[in-house]
Amino acid sequence: MSNAPCLLGIDLGTSSVKAVVIDETGRLLNTGRREYGIQSPQPGRAEQSTEDWWNGTVAAVREAAGTVSQSVSAIGLSGQMHGTVLVDGNNESIAPAIIWADQRSIEEVDEFSSLVGKEMLAGTAGTAPAVGFMGPTLLWIKRHAPELLEKSRYCMLPKDYIRLRLTGESATEASDASSTALFDVRRRSWSSDIISKVGLPVNLFPQVLEPAQVAGRLRKEAAEVLGLPAGIPVAAGCADQVAQAVGNGLIEPGDGSVTVGSGGQIFIPMERPVQNEELNLHVFCHAPSNRWYIMGAILTAGLSLRWLRDLLDLSGEADAYDRLSALAGSVAPCSEGVLFLPYLAGERSPLMDPRARGCFIGLTLRHGQAHLSRAIMEGVAFALRQVLDTIEKLEVPVGNMLAAGNGMASPIWRQIVADVLNRPLSLSRDSEQAGRGAAMIAGIGAGIYRDYAELMELIPGGQDVTDPIPSHRKPYDEQYRRFSMLYPLLKPVLHDLN
Repeated sequence: MSNAPCLLGIDLGTSSVKAVVIDETGRLLNTGRREYGIQSPQPGRAEQSTEDWWNGTVAAVREAAGTVSQSVSAIGLSGQMHGTVLVDGNNESIAPAIIWADQRSIEEVDEFSSLVGKEMLAGTAGTAPAVGFMGPTLLWIKRHAPELLEKSRYCMLPKDYIRLRLTGESATEASDASSTALFDVRRRSWSSDIISKVGLPVNLFPQVLEPAQVAGRLRKEAAEVLGLPAGIPVAAGCADQVAQAVGNGLIEPGDGSVTVGSGGQIFIPMERPVQNEELNLHVFCHAPSNRWYIMGAILTAGLSLRWLRDLLDLSGEADAYDRLSALAGSVAPCSEGVLFLPYLAGERSPLMDPRARGCFIGLTLRHGQAHLSRAIMEGVAFALRQVLDTIEKLEVPVGNMLAAGNGMASPIWRQIVADVLNRPLSLSRDSEQAGRGAAMIAGIGAGIYRDYAELMELIPGGQDVTDPIPSHRKPYDEQYRRFSMLYPLLKPVLHDLN
């Protein structure tokens, strides 16, 4: 058993929870992981059981901590963004969590926007509301299930619920709270103006901390089931995109990341929040209190490939994604004329359209699984290029780009994204950046590290770089032009199909 202090990061994702243990130098010691599902009790709904989250967390932590469990000196959290968990006065969730992929609040998004107004959304919230965001979700609950609000003591984000189970203390923090559309991103506090305009009780929202602040200590009951010592400091934590950025060393403005996980994101740090009048991107709080970031998100990146995996009845195959990648690699760029719009759950940036729908265009009798696999990867890459183009129109400086997320572990998909963006992509040789980032942030709260600048010195060196292939630029530019034409042309039909 090691006596050297180590740090535990818990990353509550959409499809699984991962636990990461690092030592004080940032070296990865061990990981644990447990999957869980998404429930859809009605079409367009996406819910998860908070007990599934907790049970998965317990199993993942016990697997990761192993023989160093007694040396864990601090716990940090990272989590899926935007979701809604209601808890009562006994700190128990009173309904399944409504997560970011939920589509039920389409009408409430329009109502929210009308009540708050474009000026306050751009200047205060830093974002338009979107389906799956806490703000519109609470409006839906207020309208369709008001009894839940009456029973609720607090409304919290997914990873904040796990921290509640760990410490017994209710809180949130600036990075995750800024993703609700109910937050003042410049003041890094709940916006009482927005909350009152949409008719929600201000006392429903817990105190706001900064990510590195200690939010509480591991209570005895939780310590026993986790196999950890009681009393360990638990940091407030942060949103998963912020955690991966910290884990990748993306704090200062300029360099950014492109992520292909369940969804897809372009993430660029900033010194100060910009005013995005079009409200087709998100301006949120970064982990340091003097940093922000601009992000564009697409909803079904890896989820699109997962949909194809399940459609092909490969969900039980351990190497299913490797097989799909190999199929995609057997087809030339542009998938022999097949285009895919990755809007299987609507779309966020830059379309901001929950009524958008996915589709394949250009299918013939000769197209098969390989063409569909590559078209999905290319469609996701084209959607990410639209996001990056939108960010650059705001004159936000964009430097080197880091590849993040499980989808980028595929050399084929990574090459496609590099080709479509026409940018080199650096892939860290280490893994689990979100869990690592959460653990490192907890180290600041526990006094192990001085500040974020010290953390940056611990980021693992050495990266694999995927350069764009010059001969692919012209065909992909032409295919991107076609891709960009499709949504405006098909929008009336896609809306009508709803």
